[in-house]
Amino acid sequence: MKFIFGICIFVLVGLMLFFTLGSSTTVKEVTSNKTNVTKPKANLATLRAKAKEALAFCKTKKFNTDFCILIDMSLHSGVKRFFVWDFKNDSITNSFLVGHGCCDNPWSHDDSKEKAGFSNVDGSHCSSLGKFKLGERAYSDWGINIKYFMHGLDKTNNNAQARLIVFHSWEVVSDTEVYPAGTPEGWGCPTISNNAMKIIDPKLKASKHPVLMWIFK
Repeated sequence: MKFIFGICIFVLVGLMLFFTLGSSTTVKEVTSNKTNVTKPKANLATLRAKAKEALAFCKTKKFNTDFCILIDMSLHSGVKRFFVWDFKNDSITNSFLVGHGCCDNPWSHDDSKEKAGFSNVDGSHCSSLGKFKLGERAYSDWGINIKYFMHGLDKTNNNAQARLIVFHSWEVVSDTEVYPAGTPEGWGCPTISNNAMKIIDPKLKASKHPVLMWIFK
């Protein structure tokens, strides 16, 4: 009887060790998988090439030649893809998260965080690609109540005014990267956090010439 009892105890301990080790392995594998996820980031060489082209454009069109805004929509919306580019130092001075249009997806969700859709059609709720002139500063019902009208300069975005596409802040946009989650999506306006707007607004207000915002992918 004692012999049988001893065998049962031995088997029970063995099963406990098996499940404990199995659980530890699973945790390690999950942790390892999370560690191996590479967060996307902007390609500095691509941004520098865009900035060079942007500067030539700004000189020709008599835009601000101190800085411009570059938005790389090829990036995941949970990482910083809004860049204030300093022409004189050929470098980034500020970078922020920025939301894009939801298109046919639910408003304020992040369903297209990995691959945004684009359109110039009124009612599409999509963002538009191309160069924009940031125009008049005005009151906004969103964020910190500041917006800048956007004038589309290309065939891909020349309906911006008719579509009421403006640059403004939105309280649901984070100050820090949220990847692998995405930034909430609106109806086509490029939206940044309230604190980010507090940083960029004085620069835009102080500019004596129109500022270029270039949205590309």
